[in-house]
Amino acid sequence: QVHLVESGGGSVQAGGSLRLSCIISGYTASSRCTGWFRQAPGAEREGVGSIGVDGTISYAEAVKGRFTISQDNAKNTLYLQMNNLKPEDSAMYYCAADTIECSVWWLSLPGSYSGQGTQVTVFS
Repeated sequence: QVHLVESGGGSVQAGGSLRLSCIISGYTASSRCTGWFRQAPGAEREGVGSIGVDGTISYAEAVKGRFTISQDNAKNTLYLQMNNLKPEDSAMYYCAADTIECSVWWLSLPGSYSGQGTQVTVFS
């Protein structure tokens, strides 16, 4: 059974940084894409970043240059380093995993598996 657990959210002043972590269990051999998406109250889900099985990394335009996605396969952990945070980054952040290619995952959020989320609040 697939299980994803996010951590690392919190409240931070604009310009600050946070590092989100996601431990993924029960999901290795068939994985094609892992990533992060977010959802603010009253807004649609928005992809943030993804890593494909071939190592290809993609980011949403809104976070390029500020966010970095990475993974530690030995620890089955996905990370999202968020720098220079802005109030508009405030949202619930979820990690996700899927058997489909990332190019398809971006169009079909949340995908097959996602966690319970971790809240990020950025105040000015």
